Formats: sequence, structure tokens, C-alpha cells
Amino acid sequence: MKKNEITPLQPMPEKVMEEQHDHGSIRDIKEVEIVRLSDEELEEMHERARAVAKRKAVVRNATSKFWTALGTLLAIAVAAFALMPIVLTILDSFMSTDEIKTNYSAVYNSLSSAAAETKTYLSSTPKLKMIPDMVSFSQYKTLLFLSPTYLLKFWNSVALVVPIVFGQLMVGCLAAYSFSRYRRKRREVLFFSYVILMLMPFQVTLVPNYLIANWLGIYNTWWAIILPGVFSTFSVYLLSKYMRQIPSSYIEAAKLDGANEWNIFTKISLPMCKSAIYAMAILLFIDYWNMVEQPLILLENESKQPLSVFLSQINASEIGVAFAASFIFMLPPLLIFLYGEQYLVEGISRSGIK
Repeated sequence: MKKNEITPLQPMPEKVMEEQHDHGSIRDIKEVEIVRLSDEELEEMHERARAVAKRKAVVRNATSKFWTALGTLLAIAVAAFALMPIVLTILDSFMSTDEIKTNYSAVYNSLSSAAAETKTYLSSTPKLKMIPDMVSFSQYKTLLFLSPTYLLKFWNSVALVVPIVFGQLMVGCLAAYSFSRYRRKRREVLFFSYVILMLMPFQVTLVPNYLIANWLGIYNTWWAIILPGVFSTFSVYLLSKYMRQIPSSYIEAAKLDGANEWNIFTKISLPMCKSAIYAMAILLFIDYWNMVEQPLILLENESKQPLSVFLSQINASEIGVAFAASFIFMLPPLLIFLYGEQYLVEGISRSGIK
């Protein structure tokens, strides 16, 4: 054979091909038969695929609707169960005292004030009537026009709650701005102390508040309740968590424009924390509007006690007046909550509290 001569390929022996095939050097290539389908067959195949996809989508939508309906029914049941006391209080406030006693006689006979021979300990089921037999406004007339004590207690509650809410918001905003802007070791220790005080139940701090109020000479005055409320720790914690989320670039830009700390606080921090401030005001109002322990311990004079204490002192013989007073008592926090629900949800969610 010459040097650059090209020789044709010779067929490989069958034995060698089988050996190489066993070792995997030559793959077994099968012939693929290409089948051409007509337009009718293609349309039929696509129709079957669409039918299968449609059945899966129907099953998927039915499953989703089932779980959505189940969740909705569960939410409605929980909401109805939670709103039932409020609805009963509103409807019972338009019943006469005799009708209320007739419907809830099983409850009254089991109370500690009932005579020993009439106690039944709820052996019979109370009647929960949603619609009164006869609508009566006599209890509202007695409460609003013939009983000046109620109006006095109502304005006592307003005079106690409003200064506490405004004072705590003012102190809380200033303290929260300080904790969020200047993060030093000593300030973090002080902030941790605030958190510890917030976690303590009110019963733990009630005795120290009583001793301090007696020492300062403000016992049996409204200041014994207002001052501890103004310097409460919850607003500082909530607003600090919110203000720390303000981007530092905003503050740096304000400093470059020549703004001082007061301008940064009033024109940047407070406007950006508006929802948190609204949420804090709603929570504080509802909390201190329903306070009972503080006035009972720190206010001996009954004429200075708020409406929340007066509700627990209404006699059983005036149960119709009690229902009417309870309905009017729940109106201010209920209206404030409904008006500021959006701010409440936004303020708590963006503050990082779970």
C-alpha cells in the first residue's frame, strides 16, 4: 500500500460486530416508523387532550370552592359565636326588666345573691330570645334623664382616658424616636428594661403604684391613675419597632438639607408613623376605657370613679338599666375601632409584632 492511498472501507465481520455490540461500542439502532395522521385524527387527539385537561380543571376548581366554602362557613360560625354576647346585650337593652328576668331566671336563681332555697345551679336552660316581646325605652329614660350618676361616671371615664391616651402618645413618640435614632449600649439596656416592664402583669405593679401615689399625696385623685398611664411602656415598644424601619437615607437627606433633630422628628418620623400612632391610640383607648382595678384601688371616692366601675355596681333589680348602660358603654370603643380598623391592622402588621 502506498503512503497516501485511500482504501475503501471493508465490511466488518459479523462476529466482531456482535462482540463490539456486547461491549457497548456499537448501539443497536432500530428503525423508527413515521406515521402521518390525518386532520380528523389530529383533531380527535386534541379533543381528547382538551377533555382531560377540562376534567382536571373542573376537579381543581371544585376542590378549591369546597375548601373556600368550608373556611367561609367556619369563619362565619366563629364570628357569630364571638358577636353573640354583643348582639344579646344590644337586644336585651330594649327589653323590660320583667321580661329579662323571665328569660334568664335560671341564671338569676344560680347567683350567689339568690336565696339558698331558690338556687338551682343552672338546672334548667336559659331562654336566649333575640327579639323582645315588647320594645321598651324606659331603661334608657331612667339611665339618661332620671339617673345623673350615669352621666357623671361617663364624663369621669372621658376625663381619665383622654389625658392618658394623649399623654402616653406624646411620651411614647419622643422616647421611641430616641431609642430608634441612637442605638447605644446603655440605651439598649434601658429599652430591654422597658420590655421587661411591659411583660409584667398589672397586678405586680399595682401595689408599688399605690405606695408611690400615697407617698406623693395624689392618692384618691385622678392623677394616681393618669400619671402611671401616661408613662406606660407598651407605646414606647410599639413605636420603637415602627420607627426603626424608617430608612436612614431619608434622615441623611434631611440632615444635608439643614434639618435639625426636631424637624426630622416632626416632619419625617411622625408622618411616616401615622398608622402606628392611630393604632396605638385605638389600643390605649379600649384598654383604659375598660379599666376596673386601678379605680377600685386608687380611688376611694365613688364620685370620682369611672363608668366601668359603675357597671359592676348596678343592682340585680335594675337589670334592664344594666343592659342599657352596657350598650352605651361599648359604643365609644366600638365606633373608634370601626373607624380606625384600617390603621390598626396596618400599624400592628408593619411594626413587626406577631
